[in-house]
Amino acid sequence: MDRQAFLGAIGCIVASVSASAQQAGTTRRIGSLLLEAPLTPEEIERRGMPAVLRRLGWIEGQNLIVERRYASFKRDLLKPLAEELVRLKVDLIVAEGTIAAVAAKEVTSTTPIAVYRSADPVGAGLAASLARPGSNVTGISTIFPDLTFKRLQLLRELLPAARRVGEFEVPANPAYGAIHAENERAYRLLEMEPVFVRVSEASELEAAVEEVARRGGQVLHVGPEPLLFINAETILRAAQRHSLAVLVDNRDMLEAGGLISYAPDEDELDGNFGSIIDKILRGAKPADLPIVQPTKLELLINLKAAKALNIAVPQSLLMRATAVIR
Repeated sequence: MDRQAFLGAIGCIVASVSASAQQAGTTRRIGSLLLEAPLTPEEIERRGMPAVLRRLGWIEGQNLIVERRYASFKRDLLKPLAEELVRLKVDLIVAEGTIAAVAAKEVTSTTPIAVYRSADPVGAGLAASLARPGSNVTGISTIFPDLTFKRLQLLRELLPAARRVGEFEVPANPAYGAIHAENERAYRLLEMEPVFVRVSEASELEAAVEEVARRGGQVLHVGPEPLLFINAETILRAAQRHSLAVLVDNRDMLEAGGLISYAPDEDELDGNFGSIIDKILRGAKPADLPIVQPTKLELLINLKAAKALNIAVPQSLLMRATAVIR
């Protein structure tokens, strides 16, 4: 289960409760706060309700209501939307990513907030520490020791001649500074050079890819930022025009045309996040729930993309891959 499917599904739970469900027990109300644009009916139908929540006893239309709010990539809408959710007295705000979580925390210090995929929740001021958040925020972090360094090592094994790698940066993300510093450190250790390009709007993405190519980039790394994830097809088409191999951080973008992904295991992240939601809805306080870090990584390789770029994938990488697209 990929991260967008999981969060998108939560955000699309039907906001009504049947009479039989009312008799079954207490109904809980979740506020879903996303920076993205609303999902289409087709996307809602395709993704459905995540199995992890069903296994934990939270049934669509029976004991769970979700008030979904989408900012459509307008960051200044997040706080008003979070305020609206607080006025509705939701039991929990589910915020995808650091930007949405910071907006929610700015409007409430009492309503529980569960953040999904925050790169640096402590640095962003969401929690005092990963082990003891000490506030109304807990959730899932994507922090994994030396992940950037290990990812670049794999890239070098696949493309030994690659030295310059494009890195998209979204300054609106409060974790931007920490991510930038970690990237610089990893590239320096491997004697490689990052080509940093800032993007703030979807309309800037094609030009950003062109800028990476103009500055001699041989590979483009696309991180798990919502702005980048939602516009994956635009990025991948532009990269293809410039013959740029694309290093990604999730299964969906790999299947859409990325070359290689080395990132936290999606199923583990989703399972851990579902457990956190379950605990809060059953009365646990976020301050007492450690922010969960990934323990498993998955290496995914797209041989179709490799063939299109005339890249021979070493057998050593294929043998270590979690999954291969042929």
